[in-house]
Amino acid sequence: MNSDKIPENIKSMFNDLAQRYDFFNTIISFGLHKIIKKFAVNELNMKQGSKILDLCTGTGDIAGFIKQRFPDSDVFAVDFSEKMLSIAASKYPDIDFSLQDCCDLHFEDNYFDAVTISFGLRNIENYSKVLYEAHRVLKKDGVFMHLDFGESPEFLNTLFKLVIKLLVIPFVKDKDTWAYLIQSKETFFTPDRLIKIVEDKGFKLTKKKNFLFGVISAQYFNAC
Repeated sequence: MNSDKIPENIKSMFNDLAQRYDFFNTIISFGLHKIIKKFAVNELNMKQGSKILDLCTGTGDIAGFIKQRFPDSDVFAVDFSEKMLSIAASKYPDIDFSLQDCCDLHFEDNYFDAVTISFGLRNIENYSKVLYEAHRVLKKDGVFMHLDFGESPEFLNTLFKLVIKLLVIPFVKDKDTWAYLIQSKETFFTPDRLIKIVEDKGFKLTKKKNFLFGVISAQYFNAC
């Protein structure tokens, strides 16, 4: 566990960041973040009428794309940032958003056909508890999708830092927040290491998809 990831500190950070979150994501991804999220969701092999849960939903984009892709499904989404959820609910009124800690979900066992998490696991102190909870609420053979940064070429890592340094940090007060976000990207597990960790928690990898030359990586598992 990382002392920098004390839950109350992370929650406060994302509450403070909420109003600018979508705007700055668009800047640092050159407008590609929503396209990649949509591609990742399109790789989910789900039936209409499924029950799907998005963890660490933030401002709700993944949940929104899931509902768009599977309109007859019941889509639920949780986050522990009140301000993030408020924005998400205003963007996607057809989704059931709730204030929850993904380390302690308020759902029954074996309830969901799929659970997703994007750009969230690396901000959680007790990631093992999140994986336990995801497995608990999933049906047997249910799908777990994880999306985050992958192993990108060094010149792209340098470009990412440069964009934040030149186009984001000069215009924000919370410079420590962006320093943390860069650090969390650099210190999180590689996709291959993450796959081993997730499989140790009762999942089996079914496929892995890379986007933007590996800058973003999605892994798909079945619950055993």
